[in-house]
Formats: sequence, structure tokens, C-alpha cells
Amino acid sequence: MSIILPRGTASPLADRFRQFIGGPAFPCVGAKSALASGRLEIFVARDLTSAWNDLEIHRTLAAWAHAYRRDSDGLRSLAILFEGPADLDEAAFEEALWARVQSLADKDAWKGLPYDPRVSSDPSNPHFSLSFGGEGFFVVGLHPHASRPARRFECPVLIFNLHDQFERLRLDGRYERMRERILARDIELAGSVNPMLARHGEASEAAQYSGRIVEEGWSPPFEDPRAPA
Repeated sequence: MSIILPRGTASPLADRFRQFIGGPAFPCVGAKSALASGRLEIFVARDLTSAWNDLEIHRTLAAWAHAYRRDSDGLRSLAILFEGPADLDEAAFEEALWARVQSLADKDAWKGLPYDPRVSSDPSNPHFSLSFGGEGFFVVGLHPHASRPARRFECPVLIFNLHDQFERLRLDGRYERMRERILARDIELAGSVNPMLARHGEASEAAQYSGRIVEEGWSPPFEDPRAPA
């Protein structure tokens, strides 16, 4: 059974994920900040390749977006941990990630929720982001067989981050400093720079979601129902 885990709720899988994020090797300082401030929320779901928990996940995302509009202080992340499957290769994980994202977007549109007007619904657009509950989101995927060590966790994970947070970081002049720290830590961990990382707003973020090194001309299997014809 899936459960939403408020801070302090015991779950062995969620606890191991918190330890993974808080470990010295994990490079993303933004996620570490969310964990340290108690703003890393966790939802434990059943199966990445199944729609079993999609309604619950969407309700969680929409509520999370609403809560952010009431209080936007600090960096925060919403991590969806899937109990399985643990044997997906990078291509299969990418396919499952986009299937879940498409399902969630379809539900957002069916409920009549607006697409965040600050972002584009076109995955080829440099300003593309997903939209749930009227807020733009991007996704970071982790799984056991990721080629990048920073993306490697014992089970599939989709981490949802708010687009608006990064716009605020850019306006405050903090985005570049944080990006440089993440890149340096990732190089220290993996021995090389991640070729898929781009500056926020300079290229479509869609290619970064799964962690796989995508081919030139790649486009995701995604079409938001609210996208212009």
C-alpha cells in the first residue's frame, strides 16, 4: 500500500533515501538543503510501470503546489519512491518515467487545472516544464541501473522540483553558484561532467529527466492535452 510520509514518519525505504540524499557523496546541494530544512517530502508508491498510484500522486502534487503558493520560502522537493521494479535498464526506466508523467499530466488537464503560464508545454522549447496544480515542475529520475552514480538508488525514484524555485534563485543570483557546486561534486563522484546538464532556461529540461544520455534529435513521448494545436 502506498503512503504519504510526513516528516518523522518511519519507513525503512524512506529512511534509506534520506540517508542517500544526506550522504557526503550525493552532489545535489539543493536536495540536501531541502532535507536539512525538513522540506523534502516523500511518497512511497507501488510500481513505476503501473498506474496504480497515479491518482494519489497527482493529488499530492496538486496539494504541494497549493501549499507552495501559500509559503514559498526555502528549497523543497517531493520524492516519489517506487517499491519496484528494480531491474529496469536506462531505456526501460525512461519509458516508464514518461508514462507516469503523461498519466499525471492527463489527470491535471482532466481536472481543469491551468498550465503554468510561466513555462511552455512544448518539450522542445527551452522554457518547457511540466505543470501540476498550476505550478511548473521538473523531474529528476533515479534508479538502480543509472549510468551516473548520482542517479543510482536502490529503487526507482521521481523527484519533483518547482520551476519557480529556480527562477527565484536566478533572480537572487544564487543559481550559478549552486550549479557550479553541483557540477564540481558530480565530477568528484563520477570522474567526469554529466553531458546532459544544461543551464536552466537555455535548453529543454526534458532530456535531463531520466538521466540517460539521449541521442541527438531525441524528443520525449509526451504531449500535454492543454498544449496549443
